Amino acid sequence: MENIKILGYIGALIVGLVLGLIGGGGSILTVPLLVYLLGYNPIIATAYSLFVVGTSSMVGTYQKHKKGLVDFKTGLAFSFPSFIAVYLSRRYLVPNIPDTLLAIGNYSLTKEMAIMVFFAIIMVLAAFSMIKNGKENETISISQPYYKTFIQGLVIGTITGVIGAGGGFLYVPALVIWANIPMKKAVGTSLIIVTINSLIGFIGDVQTLDIEWSFLLIFTGVSILGIVLGVFLSKFISSNKLKKSFGVFVLLMAVYIMYKELK
Repeated sequence: MENIKILGYIGALIVGLVLGLIGGGGSILTVPLLVYLLGYNPIIATAYSLFVVGTSSMVGTYQKHKKGLVDFKTGLAFSFPSFIAVYLSRRYLVPNIPDTLLAIGNYSLTKEMAIMVFFAIIMVLAAFSMIKNGKENETISISQPYYKTFIQGLVIGTITGVIGAGGGFLYVPALVIWANIPMKKAVGTSLIIVTINSLIGFIGDVQTLDIEWSFLLIFTGVSILGIVLGVFLSKFISSNKLKKSFGVFVLLMAVYIMYKELK
């Protein structure tokens, strides 16, 4: 068991490296790592992922802020409907999903299976987003009324809450298209939303789950160390090429999760 935990901490370092190098993708690695390598229940794994990603994103926000790439006003305004949805989904929706969603003959679709399959679907969307992401698009669109942003924030927040992901790949295009923020600044600004959403979502979990704090804090600390190292290495590595390669890896992992859960 100790050897497996050591492998888990190595995985945590890789999670941080990915976050530091490409600015996202932490939860895409964290949840499968906790479920398939360390054997955690998907409900616990998504909760731990929220804490890891939220804490790591806080570090990322500080680093982006030093470079002037964070719009706090827009980020906080956009995060309001999102964190409400994340908290409510983690506090009330996830705990009340039936243990068995579908039963046909000898086949049963359980709550844990459904969450992992939904997570895999989101991974596929994230993968295609990374693979097709070429040159940065600085096009500015016309801002929409806030009530539409509020509704969209609720939808993205609910998805984030159910799968335990930061949702950065969803928030970045939302900030570019709806809030008129250039791509580079949208990446930094999305980290505020991810930080708030993830940590508030985790607060909802603290009230319903038993948290193994010693493991979680060490895992998170190793991830933050990986972020610092990743930010340093990003000066020497093409983030665009890395993001496309990581996108292919995420796509393969999503297919594996679907196969493992539905076979």
